[in-house]
Amino acid sequence: MDLERRNEELEELYLLEACFPEAEKLKRDNRFLSQWKHYIECDGSPDPSIAQEINTFITLWKEETNETLEEVIEKSKLVLNLIEKLKLILLETPPYDLQGKNIIQYQESILELQELLHLKFNRATEILLRQASTLADLDSGNMEKVIQDENVTLYIWANLKKNPRHRSIRFSETQTGFEIPRILATSDIALRLLHTHYDHVTPLSPVLTPSQEHISIVTDFVKEEVKSVQTAVSKDLQEENKQENESNSVHEEETKAEGQGDVEEQMCPVQEEPEATKYEMEMKLLSETVSAAQELLLENASEKPYFLEENEVDLCQFTTLGGVYHLDILELPPQCKPMKGWMIVEILKEGLQKYTYPPETTEDLEAENVFPPIEVTLEVHENVIFFENPMVARWDAEGKQWKTDGISNVSYKSEERLITFNLETFCPVTLIQDAHINMPYQSWELRPLDVNKVLLTITTVFTELQIQIKENLCMLASIKVNNKNHSSILEEKWMTPVSFIIALKKAGLNIFPTGHSHLYVVINYKHPSVEVKAYRQMALLSSAFAFCWSKWNTACESKKTVFQVREHLLKEEPIRNPNWTLLMFSGDRAQSLKINESSDAFSEALKEETEFHSTLYHMVKDFASQEAMRAVRRSNCQFVDSVCHMLLSTRLLSYS
Repeated sequence: MDLERRNEELEELYLLEACFPEAEKLKRDNRFLSQWKHYIECDGSPDPSIAQEINTFITLWKEETNETLEEVIEKSKLVLNLIEKLKLILLETPPYDLQGKNIIQYQESILELQELLHLKFNRATEILLRQASTLADLDSGNMEKVIQDENVTLYIWANLKKNPRHRSIRFSETQTGFEIPRILATSDIALRLLHTHYDHVTPLSPVLTPSQEHISIVTDFVKEEVKSVQTAVSKDLQEENKQENESNSVHEEETKAEGQGDVEEQMCPVQEEPEATKYEMEMKLLSETVSAAQELLLENASEKPYFLEENEVDLCQFTTLGGVYHLDILELPPQCKPMKGWMIVEILKEGLQKYTYPPETTEDLEAENVFPPIEVTLEVHENVIFFENPMVARWDAEGKQWKTDGISNVSYKSEERLITFNLETFCPVTLIQDAHINMPYQSWELRPLDVNKVLLTITTVFTELQIQIKENLCMLASIKVNNKNHSSILEEKWMTPVSFIIALKKAGLNIFPTGHSHLYVVINYKHPSVEVKAYRQMALLSSAFAFCWSKWNTACESKKTVFQVREHLLKEEPIRNPNWTLLMFSGDRAQSLKINESSDAFSEALKEETEFHSTLYHMVKDFASQEAMRAVRRSNCQFVDSVCHMLLSTRLLSYS
């Protein structure tokens, strides 16, 4: 392939890939627009990205006292929304646009909101427990209350009768409950299970930030671009000034007669040129930062981020699912007493106190018999999928980590979605699953559905996911678990790519590798620069071409990828056995292979009557129709960017 043609192909590809900086510019504009909309709406809620506003909100809420559980739950909707907005800012803003001080500010705001929300639940629980005697059940004599909401489920039981035979506690109309020992059945205690459908216990994940090497590469590029553009602008201005001076000297009399109006007309082109050049420079800078951010998404860590203690849950390997179950044994506060038409209550200065079980010191040699583990039965969140029996982990507040010790006799009933286990001491617990249970993938396919709309199908050992992508949105179209259709609340809900990825992970459908995933999964490693180029060009072609997995991708080296491609126009009827073309791509060279998917052995031999190209675009152009290539050139920039983001996030070429 001659150098001249190669340069022509790369120049044409560069023009097509201008859609990526255009999409990023639109996302920036949308972020500014959403801030402006929030400002003019004046709905009373703070902008979480502005430190002064969020700090004022936190301070004012701290001053509010005597809120009931219902009031706290209602306010929690706004608080959770603010936390989600801050998390989205950290995830959606390109790493090169995030300043270190802003990252710290956002993370501190998230932690403050999380801590304050939990504190409010504790204070509201105390207010409720002061009235326990007035809310007692007529049959048992004890107080029981269940409050359900979309974000939390709260179970509270107050031991008012202290009946030693009442040791089995089941909350009405649920299977949730406890088997408590005799010593607790005769104590002034209350049991609280606060099931938050979110996880505010696990430490925040570190924000993906570029290394100094990455920053210096981008910075050097920017300096060179600015320098070259400034030089070009300077030359253009000098040339125009020179022409203007010559014109003025020849037509001096005419210029005087023409008047000021014509001078203004002559000046206009000179003013427009820097504006156009400024835009060109901005897009070149955006193009480079977007490319660098995309490569950063595929960067593999060389080792685990921290040393694990005994029984500590490795959060790079496992993920918490279904929220957190905050289990507490509380000391029953002094009860309200009616007196001459008034309700008198003693308010303890220290507030709500936890009951220590088992005691920190005991002289009883048979402490295990006196203070046995407590049996707990929990209902698993209905919107979470476990492909294997979930594991239970408890929160170690001192070490700030999830641990698996102190838990025994775990049993799981998948049909009833009930998990039962024995817990030595009450503390927050969560259910965990291997984060890579659906990796590596068995196969994948990307095919057009409509104008600027595609369907991505990923098949794993346990499930088949179908994801629709259009413009800047993604949607879970269908899900099969063990070859059976499975309903999910995420189906038919359009979300931005980042929000969609978060939602799938929360539902237990993790098909998104991290920088540490290769340490836990046997993968078919491909060089990041090759992967990025492949995904970008596949996204560019996705309006008119279908792509799918090839078994030969594992047979070639790490700097080459192999996949199948075919033209797929929307007017075509579905083909039972479509004719796929096998392509090999190395980032800077594409070729059609002589072998096919059913060949006996792998070979890099070039297919007859085909030739090498520098890009996938020009490779498929050899056998594509004009209609297909027109559809590619008319693709919406946001759509191409969203498809590329999903391909980068799933890493199909390395993880299948």
